[in-house]
Amino acid sequence: MKRRYKESLGSKIFDVFNIIFMILLVVIMLYPFLNQLAISLNDSTDAIRGGIYLWPRKFSLRSYEYVFMNKKLLKSALISILRVIVGTSTSVIATALLAYIITIQGFSGRKFIRRLFVITMYFSGGLIPFYLLMIKLHLIDTFSIYWIPSLFSAYYMLLIAAYIQKIPTSLCESARMDGAGELRIFFKIILPISVPVIAAICVFSGVGHWNSWFDVMIYNPSGKWDTMQVILKRMLLEVEALENITDQQMASTKFAKLTAKTVRAATTMIVTIPIALIYPFLQKYFISGITIGAVKE
Repeated sequence: MKRRYKESLGSKIFDVFNIIFMILLVVIMLYPFLNQLAISLNDSTDAIRGGIYLWPRKFSLRSYEYVFMNKKLLKSALISILRVIVGTSTSVIATALLAYIITIQGFSGRKFIRRLFVITMYFSGGLIPFYLLMIKLHLIDTFSIYWIPSLFSAYYMLLIAAYIQKIPTSLCESARMDGAGELRIFFKIILPISVPVIAAICVFSGVGHWNSWFDVMIYNPSGKWDTMQVILKRMLLEVEALENITDQQMASTKFAKLTAKTVRAATTMIVTIPIALIYPFLQKYFISGITIGAVKE
């Protein structure tokens, strides 16, 4: 017979407060997103009145219509996706390879390389010297400016290196005894075992590339490689400028009945939803990769 253990009164009270706390935490985390979604789906002129919380008061898709009718949006979206794919993959592979190098016990320069890259976390040449360097390297107004400067990250290197150090050295030593080179060991042994931390770094790097817009405005003066974030920002500025025009007859008909409030909410949803849809698939790797890779005995 199974014994039934009675929970104490203190345990029941703790469970109740714990559930209430978690529900409040979920509401606090989701409310800003749901509020912006409701505003983006509301009529622009009606949204100025305020009072919109979780549901649109006067449903309208005009803000989304204005955003998606921009002919440059599709091209810029493809450039953003390509930047995320190329930038994330090259950065993760290069940084993981560097992390593996500084964990090889027989490599005499591993401590020097680690310290050299750690210094870059605290000191940099500044924006102007970096811009002049990019000009000398002929990376201005090219797609390469989005991924070459971000090939290596000292912070990601430390996370991956801490994870690799948890891997038994006997695996690599036995592979070397069988004649495997360091590159083969890295791609055949280290990378497959390090999937959790690699996935976590992919999330970090991918979100960074997806949300980046400042470097696009600086290093892409011709607008040839504009990303979606820059196009949306310019459209938002157009609507904000319209609100400062006193004579509404001067405004273009495409801006009629549009306000910056709903357009801003719509652009926020367009930028946020793709990342929000991808994150749940990498969540388990994200949690295990950070907790295991960041904690060192």
